[in-house]
Amino acid sequence: MTLDTPYAPVRQAGDADRQTVLDVLTEAFMNDPLTCWLFPEAADRGRLQAQFYRPLLAHSAAEAYLTDGHEGASVWLALAAGQPAHDERPASDADFGEHGERLQTLGQALAHRHPDREPHLYLPCMGVVGGRQGAGLGSAMLRHRLARADTDGLPAYLEASSPRSRALYLRHGFENLGEPVQVADSPPLWPMWRHPRH
Repeated sequence: MTLDTPYAPVRQAGDADRQTVLDVLTEAFMNDPLTCWLFPEAADRGRLQAQFYRPLLAHSAAEAYLTDGHEGASVWLALAAGQPAHDERPASDADFGEHGERLQTLGQALAHRHPDREPHLYLPCMGVVGGRQGAGLGSAMLRHRLARADTDGLPAYLEASSPRSRALYLRHGFENLGEPVQVADSPPLWPMWRHPRH
């Protein structure tokens, strides 16, 4: 399904688009403070990010979306009550080397805060490539999927990884869900919840 917005058309990505989704998300988060904390070496960051995003795209509940021009991408998980958002297999040294422990610690802290008592959408990642950030593509992707969530009566959950993204999510009806999550010297992440609009 494609939805035209004042900013950009958004469409659901198919299997043939997986690499494009990975490439957009990797580029979009290359200089993100949380990504830089997780993967400090710039030379390895792109490869490790793609390795992190692949299981999300393979999740049985995953829906990926792209904007026209492939400048924005998002991955949503339509989760049943009690369904885990991430693979139960912890990040390992084989997958992420010395960064596996940081990923695992952060993942556990976020899982502890993730509400799972009712079906909901979870937005683990949404990104726009550097030169197009601030052009309304993130809003277009949010409107596209949240309109259907509202029709279906589904709430939505996410963790904002920056004050800028948090402000965007607040504009789209998300509310803070408790204090930010922070482990060791990581940047804070803000758990946020959105009730469906009727």
